[in-house]
Amino acid sequence: MNTSPTQFLRLALPWLLAGLLAGCAPTIHFRSQDHAESDEPAPPTEMITEHLIAAERQQHQVRANEDLDRLLVPNPPPYAIGSGDILAIVVWDHPELTGGLVTAANADPAVTAAAAANANAAPQGFVVDHQGRIQFPLAGMLTVEGLTEEQARALLTTRLAKYLANPNVTLRVQAYRSKRVYIDGEVKSPGLQAINDIPMTLVEAINRAGGLLPTADQSRIELERGKTHYAINLRDLVQKNINPGLVMLAPGDVVRVHSRDESKVFVSGEVVTPKALTMHDGRLTLNEALGESGGISPLSGDARQVYVVRKTPQRTRVFQLDARVAGSLAMAEAFELQPKDIVYVAATPLANWNRNLSLLFPGALTSAVSAANRP
Repeated sequence: MNTSPTQFLRLALPWLLAGLLAGCAPTIHFRSQDHAESDEPAPPTEMITEHLIAAERQQHQVRANEDLDRLLVPNPPPYAIGSGDILAIVVWDHPELTGGLVTAANADPAVTAAAAANANAAPQGFVVDHQGRIQFPLAGMLTVEGLTEEQARALLTTRLAKYLANPNVTLRVQAYRSKRVYIDGEVKSPGLQAINDIPMTLVEAINRAGGLLPTADQSRIELERGKTHYAINLRDLVQKNINPGLVMLAPGDVVRVHSRDESKVFVSGEVVTPKALTMHDGRLTLNEALGESGGISPLSGDARQVYVVRKTPQRTRVFQLDARVAGSLAMAEAFELQPKDIVYVAATPLANWNRNLSLLFPGALTSAVSAANRP
């Protein structure tokens, strides 16, 4: 006897529903793209509990404190002369020792005016060579790299004292060219910043670059020092009563201010409005993400299967929240999301069954249900 799909579904619908509802608790399986060719196991699912939230928060605080211990310098040392710097040196009452350096104390007005008119003239002074030395009349070769202005002046005075009675020496850095930092990202004027006698703190570097743009994420400032990367959260520092001006930069540091558009969380699956959400200065909880997406779909969403997929440098982590248990809303509000997290709400078994059956018999399920409800 030939049976149409509608007649088959009308007869089988009660049994299919009974078998479906009698099944075990639903779950979702994550597998790698090359699962067929790799034996690597799927990442384990970690249930979101108060204990897990407390452990994650403590681990985050430990990492942040370790970074701060290396970066905070309450009393920055004075500037140290480096290779490439240009020094202005004056020996008072001995203008012949300046090596042609024109200063306000010993210059002829006509010569000073001529020098000022030549805008392309190279800065005059004593250049510290690649070995950290300068050559000065009578004193010969002096190693000044690593010395402060005061130490270099004392060294030169000691050398000249062999030839001059009570030499009065003035030494200062005329051009700072040995140490630089680079700032990039969401600032008005990205580029190189020379380190001078003013301590190059993070705040100083940002101010010299024109300040942060409105699109800057103050919670995601990355400091690259050699092969080490530090994550700096300005908002977090202020909340901890830590002055961001104590974050000291070192020569060669690269500072990147990330954009808010890079700090997004993606909400998909059975929610009312799947979307990509921008974090609020680095903060977004699981509860806020679900709320801004309209919440779990009442028609097809399974509140027992709310997942957060997070890619870390070590591995992929999968967190699961059962939103039906007591205290789940409080845990969802306390669970902090991170940039690039994926929040996924799985469908109920009935919704999955409905979709799979619709693929097999398009439009037949509606006809079968209507037929089954007829007297």
